[in-house]
Amino acid sequence: QVQVVASGGGSEQAGGCLSLSCSVSGRLLMIHYMSWYRKVARKSRDLVAFISAAYNKRYGKPVKGRFTVTRDNGKNTMYLEMNNLRPEDTAVYYCNPKASLERMRFQELWGRGTLVTVSS
Repeated sequence: QVQVVASGGGSEQAGGCLSLSCSVSGRLLMIHYMSWYRKVARKSRDLVAFISAAYNKRYGKPVKGRFTVTRDNGKNTMYLEMNNLRPEDTAVYYCNPKASLERMRFQELWGRGTLVTVSS
């Protein structure tokens, strides 16, 4: 019933920028927390950014000062502005909401990721 869709990935040159979005749809009461993770082949999944319903934020060290996470609670959408991209930012980016549904609380949700490729 609940759908998580991450989009906005693509190819960009080093030093450029991209904007990602994550839209959550379906019957839900609240999205408490939303996070961006990224995964590189043969490596573990790393936290990119976190934002709570109260707009508290946390970033992974590699992206601090370059990426900005925001959310629109009315649209159940999270965004990631990626600036000054580096080749090491190349990864599949995943959206991870934690939401309360009609009869379930704090459900951790996942959708398919969106690929970001940064070339030098």
